Amino acid sequence: MAISLQTPTPASLDEVAEAVASWQHHGGPVQLHPGDLGWHWRLGAEELAGAVRVWRHGGQILAVGLLDGVGLIRMALAPSTDQDYAFASQLICDLSDPARCVLPAGAGIVEARFGAAFRDLLDESGWVADEPWAPLCRALTDEVEDPDLRIEVVDAHNAAERVAVQRASFPNSTFTVERWHAMAAASPYRRARCLLGYDAHGHAVAAVTVWSAGPGRPGLLEPLGVHRDHRGHRYGTAISVAAAVALRDMGASSATVCTPSSNVAAVATYASAGFRPLSEVTDFRRAS
Repeated sequence: MAISLQTPTPASLDEVAEAVASWQHHGGPVQLHPGDLGWHWRLGAEELAGAVRVWRHGGQILAVGLLDGVGLIRMALAPSTDQDYAFASQLICDLSDPARCVLPAGAGIVEARFGAAFRDLLDESGWVADEPWAPLCRALTDEVEDPDLRIEVVDAHNAAERVAVQRASFPNSTFTVERWHAMAAASPYRRARCLLGYDAHGHAVAAVTVWSAGPGRPGLLEPLGVHRDHRGHRYGTAISVAAAVALRDMGASSATVCTPSSNVAAVATYASAGFRPLSEVTDFRRAS
């Protein structure tokens, strides 16, 4: 099997995102989603392209990895590769060899939530369990209640408020209005939207970006935050419900999210918004 490993060009990112979208299926694991690529796109197409790795066979994309931080790659695999041990072996070789320019020498982490063969070989090759994550899912086939919060869809006129809530929700955020526009101009955002939640006094108190992978496929919440000055009023629950409503309206089969299991408050917030916990998952870590 001739497998090629590539770093895409900015011009080929649309093809990569569409391939990842096509691999999302209801009831499957919460693996790398086009929304993850879309959120990273806020940093610019050049930056995103440099952080992506693509594995092809005969021109067809079979796997995509997103380098997210130092020594971490988040993977999405085509369903056709689930039991393909030859392909999985090639992935392991590429991840293990620093000369392949995927992971550096020493410690490394692989987020691999799909691919039985791939996960088996990671385990057999000495990769061990890393921190546990809690995936949650809300099916959208039933009626979704209205959120107890005034919701607006973000566009150019209120993008600054969206950015302000993000920065007030995450202390290390580098989000800017310019980065919001870069994200909103990218192809994954054609099936996405940002939502702002306003309290009774008209203050923007919570925000979320929701990403569809197309009709009948799971959608993703990434990211969701509540302004630090307005916590403790169940706004996280309300904006999570609003996210589910938006994804239902876009034709998604379900709303999904994944958060560290140690973030007990986030898990409880999503559960209170009707998200059902799935089986806990761990990344794979290679010791240095």
